[in-house]
Amino acid sequence: MRDAVAKPRVLLVEDDRELAGMLGELLADEGYETEAAHDGQRGLHLGLTGHYDVMVIDRRLPVLDGLELLRRLRARAVTTRVLVLSALGEVADRVAGLDAGADDYLVKPFEAEELLARLRALGRRDLEGAECLPLGTAALDLQRHEVVLPRGERVTLSGREFELLRTLAQRPKAIHPRAALRTRVFAGSTGESIVDTYVYYLRRKLGRDVVRTVHGLGYQIGAV
Repeated sequence: MRDAVAKPRVLLVEDDRELAGMLGELLADEGYETEAAHDGQRGLHLGLTGHYDVMVIDRRLPVLDGLELLRRLRARAVTTRVLVLSALGEVADRVAGLDAGADDYLVKPFEAEELLARLRALGRRDLEGAECLPLGTAALDLQRHEVVLPRGERVTLSGREFELLRTLAQRPKAIHPRAALRTRVFAGSTGESIVDTYVYYLRRKLGRDVVRTVHGLGYQIGAV
């Protein structure tokens, strides 16, 4: 179960500011935390540096086209679920979106209830699609919030330990800045050292190599 302090986060990349505002309010009412970008370049920056449960990307964007944005995210090993929004609804358009790396494609204009249903479906797909994340020779059990060691022993994690380790393991090639982890895992706690504290807890339970320190940048998943 997700910690009560952590809402599912959505990156909304939409150049229509009025529509983006309406969608932001709709998602907030449904319990999502939304961050918006109004051009493809800003969306790419946030997609590479932030931590989101799902991204909603308009296809026709200024500066950088939505599908090119999506291709660049996938090329950088960003695996976050993506729903593409577009007024282009022909079969060839939908195929192009899915081939670029989208998990779903919704044609404008759309009903709010359908958008919300598709976001819920993408969330369920994440839960059903993976039961464990690799941690070197060990694995993170997503259902039981435990680390399964090579010989089968299990180490139980607290809610925040689990969320921190899961966030790091979901993007194993990424370096996660402390500020981003504080927002994603600890709901923006004002304690500057809270991320370091929980990295210490994980290392104490699982060994120093479980989380790597990238000096001056942040943390990266290691191995058990």
